[in-house]
Amino acid sequence: MAALFFVGLALAAAQTATPTHTAPAPKSYPPALVESGSALFRKDCSFCHGRDAGGGETGPDLTRSKLVAADVSGSKIGEVVRSGRPEKGMPHFDVTAQQIAGLAAFIHTQRNLALAQKGGRRGVDVSDLQTGNAEAGKQYFDGAGGCATCHSPTGDLAGIASRHKGLELEMRMLYPGRAKSEVTVTLASGQAITGTLAYRDEFTIALTDATGVYRSWRTSDVQYKLDAPVDAHVDLLSKYTDDDIHNLMAYLQTLP
Repeated sequence: MAALFFVGLALAAAQTATPTHTAPAPKSYPPALVESGSALFRKDCSFCHGRDAGGGETGPDLTRSKLVAADVSGSKIGEVVRSGRPEKGMPHFDVTAQQIAGLAAFIHTQRNLALAQKGGRRGVDVSDLQTGNAEAGKQYFDGAGGCATCHSPTGDLAGIASRHKGLELEMRMLYPGRAKSEVTVTLASGQAITGTLAYRDEFTIALTDATGVYRSWRTSDVQYKLDAPVDAHVDLLSKYTDDDIHNLMAYLQTLP
């Protein structure tokens, strides 16, 4: 479905050049400085932001970042790298001024390359995901989607639009990989033990109980019942229409 995929979204660029004014050429950086920044970026940053800084599984596309666009010689990039963004899962890094210069040179070089390409941008803007109808999304949430049976806009979802934006929010809606599952294990004696699922395979079932203790059993020795909220989201993937996804996203973005 089109709403599930945003790779290859075209960027319409406004042509503002006039015969007497031309845009300044992008700043170039010494190749050795760019290479040093590239090596450091691959080691510490590429897991989240992709090897080319164009965005990864958990990190945004830096080539289209407003912060990078406003950065001068690492002034803003350095601040973020050294301080981190704990609320977004980004740790801080102890780096030298020369390393910041290299990182900035590499990221800006990748940004210049991305801006030189026509169309085919990889990033997803928040505005790309604001095309639905919030009221229709609320009706789907409360009705056909069954969302209200597990979630509440004044409970677990309160403030979700402030915590997660754009593609990150949509990914959590479609694929809530961090959702915890509850499991109840019934022993041969009849005793039932409930906790958070910690591990499960063909031979072993394990949980963390209310006191934080990890407990495991052979599956052949016990019976267990699993309550996995993520399963409901997986089931919906084959049922969603594009409008359902757009509308539901629009509604979730009204829950600041």
